[in-house]
Amino acid sequence: MAADLRLPAPRKRSTDLPKEQGKHLVAPGDVITTDSGFMRGHGTYMDDEKLVASVAGVVERVNKLICVRPLKTRFNGEVGDVVVGRITEVQQKRWKVETNSRLDSVLLLSSVNLPGGELRRRSSEDELAMREYLQEGDLISAEVQSVFADGALSLHTRSLKYGKLGQGVLVQVSPSLIKRRKTHFHNLTCGASIILGNNGYVWIYPTPTEQNEEAGGFVTNTEPVPLSDREVISRLRNCILALSMHKMLLYDTSILYSYESAFHHQIKDILKPEIMEEIIEETRRRILEQEG
Repeated sequence: MAADLRLPAPRKRSTDLPKEQGKHLVAPGDVITTDSGFMRGHGTYMDDEKLVASVAGVVERVNKLICVRPLKTRFNGEVGDVVVGRITEVQQKRWKVETNSRLDSVLLLSSVNLPGGELRRRSSEDELAMREYLQEGDLISAEVQSVFADGALSLHTRSLKYGKLGQGVLVQVSPSLIKRRKTHFHNLTCGASIILGNNGYVWIYPTPTEQNEEAGGFVTNTEPVPLSDREVISRLRNCILALSMHKMLLYDTSILYSYESAFHHQIKDILKPEIMEEIIEETRRRILEQEG
């Protein structure tokens, strides 16, 4: 019976990494200031004329307003954010979508493209056929259209890049690790595509060869995925998990660099702590050189 053994080896820690400067971290109950001239913001409360933190996070100050940004929180969506979500309920003229937010998001029947690309008012026949388009458990990509007064998000899929997701792998990470970019849809050179949802849900899937404009984003390809594509997707998944465990920002460059750094390792070995550390150190070094 063969065993996979690796002897521990001293590794050089990168000393030229940028240090977090000016970050004031607090825990619940910590006194932020005793100066009565400051205003209380989110994540704080007053106690005997002292401003106290109610959550663990980073103190942020804007003029006289002090708030604490939590280190770990649910997704707070903004208009224009790209999200990946799962349908939880089919209601009257709307779908409820789980998007890692405090409340379920809403996808209105009037906010989706109908098959055939028709632009018309939705009828009662469309309402009866809602479950044919999307049903419970389906994964979708969408964009935040507006935010309701209670913080719930209203979504839309009125573009061919959004819609129902087919075959692929969903990876869940902290929303704070997704770097905001101009585009969150990437066809990577390694042979797979990813959707980096601002809500922390990352979708990895085989790069599509063509897009059916008549489908309206509801028809998915159910043909078997070749083994080579499945291996690329599995390797990308493990690389994203490794970046997430080391609290590195996720965007196309960092994911591609980690994929290339992990290429000579077996897929199952990427998540071993010592190999993961090697991959992350190499990725950090390349990013620093690029930013240089």
